[in-house]
Amino acid sequence: MSASVKGRPPRVGDAPGFRRALIGVVLTLVAIVIIAPLAVIGYQAFSQGLQVYAAAIAHPDTLHAIGLTVVTALIAVPINTAFGVAAAWAITKFDFWGRRFLLVVIEIPFSISPIVAGVAYLFVYGLQGLFGPALESADIKILFALPGIVLASMFVTAPFVARELIPLMQAQGRDLEEAATSLGASGWRTFFSVTLPNIRWALLYGVVLCNARVMGEFGAVSVVSGNIRGQTNTLPLHIELLYHDYQTAGAFAAASILALLAVVTLVAKVLLERQGAGRARRGPALAAPAAAPKTASAEVSS
Repeated sequence: MSASVKGRPPRVGDAPGFRRALIGVVLTLVAIVIIAPLAVIGYQAFSQGLQVYAAAIAHPDTLHAIGLTVVTALIAVPINTAFGVAAAWAITKFDFWGRRFLLVVIEIPFSISPIVAGVAYLFVYGLQGLFGPALESADIKILFALPGIVLASMFVTAPFVARELIPLMQAQGRDLEEAATSLGASGWRTFFSVTLPNIRWALLYGVVLCNARVMGEFGAVSVVSGNIRGQTNTLPLHIELLYHDYQTAGAFAAASILALLAVVTLVAKVLLERQGAGRARRGPALAAPAAAPKTASAEVSS
């Protein structure tokens, strides 16, 4: 032990044996809980050959499930991105009554089971729900169709972008925006020239996580979609149907797509963290607040 720590009580984990045991336990859990399932998915997907795998992916029901999942993500992710940016901007740049309540509301989807959220949508948009009779009279179908799937996905993933931006924007403060406003910049000019460049990596980080969750959402979507094969089945629901039908090759082939998405998301997450996104790198990203007026002046005048 170095001289600088002599006389101090030993910390938990200082003993070499304890450190080795702790690392061993962590690696064992990672291998059992994460690596083993992914390896099984990859093995089972190609266990009957590449031709069977390609045929399973090319099946019309599987292609429809993939297409519906992509369409849902293309609708839900941009809307939640706009919502997250607007919510983070409002919470961190303005003082207003109900600000804390808005923070609590944004976090609600993290504390409610997706199944419960799906059932709640049934009671709001179902035939016997709050808006059900009005929607039926107007011949508007929400549940058991694409709109219901999108709404459920949006609810579950609503906090992701805002949750990444709010801590960063709070730490950055308001100096840059106030300096830009004092120089005559409009609200939109301030946002696009000052705010957006400072949050771009955190924003992309939140979008990546939001997209991965939308494509992998099961609970809420299973309630509001009706689980109709070839019509309202997203990819996770389609995998469940294939597995229950004992179509193991097809189920694992479809699951391999979601597993690949998870790997791509992980790689994108690591790359974005290296660029300064994510909670672990937010401190260094705020290195020089003292130069805010000068930076804002240069950006607004450009």
